[in-house]
Amino acid sequence: MQLSFLRPLYDRPGPWCSVYLDASLDTEDAHAALDLRWRDLQRRLAEQGADEPTVAAIDRVIRGHDPMPGDYGLAVFGTRGRVVLSEYLSAPPRRDLAAYAPLPHVMPLLAQRGEQVAWVRVVADRTGADAMSVSAGGVPRRAHVVGRESHQLRRVQPGGWSQSRYQRAAMEAWHHNAGDVTAATVELAERVGAEVVVVAGDVRATGMIAAQMPDRWQDMVVRTDAGSRAGGADQTLLDDLTVQTIAEVADQRISAALDRFGMQEDVGAGLDAVVAALQRNQVDTMLIVDDPSADGELWIGPAATDIATEPGQLPGVGDLERVRADAALVRALVGTDAELTVLGPDEAPQLTDGVGAVLRYVDPSTPGRGGA
Repeated sequence: MQLSFLRPLYDRPGPWCSVYLDASLDTEDAHAALDLRWRDLQRRLAEQGADEPTVAAIDRVIRGHDPMPGDYGLAVFGTRGRVVLSEYLSAPPRRDLAAYAPLPHVMPLLAQRGEQVAWVRVVADRTGADAMSVSAGGVPRRAHVVGRESHQLRRVQPGGWSQSRYQRAAMEAWHHNAGDVTAATVELAERVGAEVVVVAGDVRATGMIAAQMPDRWQDMVVRTDAGSRAGGADQTLLDDLTVQTIAEVADQRISAALDRFGMQEDVGAGLDAVVAALQRNQVDTMLIVDDPSADGELWIGPAATDIATEPGQLPGVGDLERVRADAALVRALVGTDAELTVLGPDEAPQLTDGVGAVLRYVDPSTPGRGGA
């Protein structure tokens, strides 16, 4: 999981208000229930010493957000009178939460967000296509592609000497339109760095589009005849296929990280080893088991690599603070452009302390020679 979207949280000094709230509005008394839940969180923030301007800024975001259908949640992070980051959660959080601390409490967001896979989906017919793309950060983009050819799109059977000419004209029109759709699809895919390209709709159109995709995208194309551009068409099968395909890519990414971790010789997993690797800017990807009950702490200084299990490990570093361990680890990952893989409790039983790291390089001074 890339963490660059969190960088604005670490470009500003704290302390931080972190709020996770079930914002579902799918019942008659939902607005009143939401108001009660948010008031309770406001009370908790006040008890922890949160400043009123920041709580007021979060209040404006929560009360002013655009509601979503169904069950969902909000994650909001603010400091010094302003909201720096707010995100919709695709499902309510495990529990409503309000924290006031030196660092933002982002682990619940990352655990629920999971691996973000950029994707493009095109629903095509022989005249054009409707396309959408979603970046790894979840930002959707939509496009409507109209093929350059708007006539002679059906292979008619007129008979006589002109039949073959009509057939060729129809095929050429289809190819031209498919080429226009392919170009638009590639542009979207390149813009978001897509790992999945779903090409759906008319069988002949999808075949032409898939065949014209450049070689570098061929392995990412999933072709299906589900979906239609017709108004009111049921897209359920297409939605299910898209979700399944994205989930498979996310699972493959997690498996690859675990494989890389397992291939490191003489691996020394555990919090001490990972912290030491972060101090050396040596971590490529950190693996962590999602444990909402975790309450361990670490010491941090001003720099991203100022992280330690004991303050004596940071000689000469001033302004040390003791903070949540997961918050400190994520700050170090963001500051060193490292990635994160969040695992379920049953996915990595070999992780000592529930944490491990795939290293960028092997340093002779690294304990265990090859891993952390």
